Amino acid sequence: MAHGTDNSRILQLKINSDPANLAPVRTDVETLARAGGFDEKVVGEIGLVLNEALANVIRHAYKNHDDRPIELSAEWVDDEFIIQIRDWGIGVDPSDRLPKKKDPTTPGGLGLICMRRLMDEVDYQPQTDGMLLTMKRRRTQ
Repeated sequence: MAHGTDNSRILQLKINSDPANLAPVRTDVETLARAGGFDEKVVGEIGLVLNEALANVIRHAYKNHDDRPIELSAEWVDDEFIIQIRDWGIGVDPSDRLPKKKDPTTPGGLGLICMRRLMDEVDYQPQTDGMLLTMKRRRTQ
């Protein structure tokens, strides 16, 4: 796993789709979010959303293969925290799918709901060879 740049306002990571990478990536992104002024509640929400987004890439785009590339960046631009996740998976935009009726007894299905509720913007941009997800959260003070 590659670590962030020396600039304290941007983090760039190249990882593989191994679920073992989720916790350290989440810690790095939460540290940057906290350094930019988010309180612990918002930092936790960003961590949850990031975890869900990466788990979805692993589960859906890469069909649980643990050796596929993921590039992630997180940065502060003025008062906006921007996270981008690039994969080279199947390239299906989940926002195009009709929502399924959620069965509370089965896992899964809440990631997209969390992402939309906890972030100010969620945008999927299909690529010729995968997907680019951009999520934004504004700092309000």
